Amino acid sequence: MPVPFDLLEQRAKEILAPRAYDYVAGGAGGEETMRANREAFYRWRIVPRMLRDVSKRDLRVEVLGERMPAPILLGPVGVQEIVHDDADMASARAAATLGLPFVLSTMSSRTIEEVAQSAAKVGNSPRWFQLYWGKNPELTASMVQRAERAGYSALVVTLDTHSLGWRERDLHHGYLPFMLGQGLANYFSDPVFRGLLAQPPEQNPMAAIQLWGNLFSNPALTWRDIGFLRQHTRVPIILKGILHANDAARALDAGVDAIIVSNHGGWQVDGGIGALDALPGVVREVNGCVPVLFDSGIRRGADVFKALALGARAVLLGRLYMWGLAVGSEEGVRDVLLNLLADFDLTMALSGYTSCRDLDPSALCRGESA
Repeated sequence: MPVPFDLLEQRAKEILAPRAYDYVAGGAGGEETMRANREAFYRWRIVPRMLRDVSKRDLRVEVLGERMPAPILLGPVGVQEIVHDDADMASARAAATLGLPFVLSTMSSRTIEEVAQSAAKVGNSPRWFQLYWGKNPELTASMVQRAERAGYSALVVTLDTHSLGWRERDLHHGYLPFMLGQGLANYFSDPVFRGLLAQPPEQNPMAAIQLWGNLFSNPALTWRDIGFLRQHTRVPIILKGILHANDAARALDAGVDAIIVSNHGGWQVDGGIGALDALPGVVREVNGCVPVLFDSGIRRGADVFKALALGARAVLLGRLYMWGLAVGSEEGVRDVLLNLLADFDLTMALSGYTSCRDLDPSALCRGESA
């Protein structure tokens, strides 16, 4: 397994079909938001402190009552079968062996139940379910309730994908994996979805794909709709995609349990704000009322350090562990995670910190713009 991120991604590129690689690697439009994510990290500099006893370090954090061995989660990534045949099963098992939480995408390649059963065989780490909230309320309720029954302990609602973004790489390839029936396992296995079909997906997959296309997008959702989810689940509700302080305030008013500052890794809106640039304003607005998590652009231990210093309780990974999956399946994901954990642990020690709780903005200073 290559250790440097660039070499890891290059190895994955050599393995994957061009359209699959571009689907994971690409972003919206001219990919300015992807660049903004990395530039935002570059603008912050760590200020190491000396002569502090760092012989013992504790990377543990608590999120929504669950103790985590490190402030790192595997974020939701859909249609993992285009990266490796083992797909979500491998990623979930890798997370479970290290005790790290795994967030399963609605657009997973294996069902909610299959992934839960596979991961439970190797570890008991938390599993969360990410929801793409579509047009059919009965289908939404069914997905949420299936996840709760299968032991997923939180619901992550992605807000920024009520419509799919303008992704030029995918358009160039004429490629959307869902239109080939990939990443639709949770739909094809859902009793409500199947009940809307004249024939089951096994007999008429094209009709099932067309139904998914009609139900996936729901641009009419508003803050008033959050109450619907609370009526159908007892697990904590986390909103993913918050970038504006006013939206963070609305989330608190809606009674959600946590927030994820995210721009979907630059997949949805071109020319958008870097997610790390948005983090301090959201943290100030929330003011400790609920945990704030972060994703978009995490590559190395220093990135984790900076996000936590700016107020995130933990971070979620995306493309980073996808490249590990492409190169080495479950072992590849685990190696990527172990490397990131080691890098973060060393960054903490060499900067003079022994606990994630001790990190705050005083550990950083503003550097030159990228």
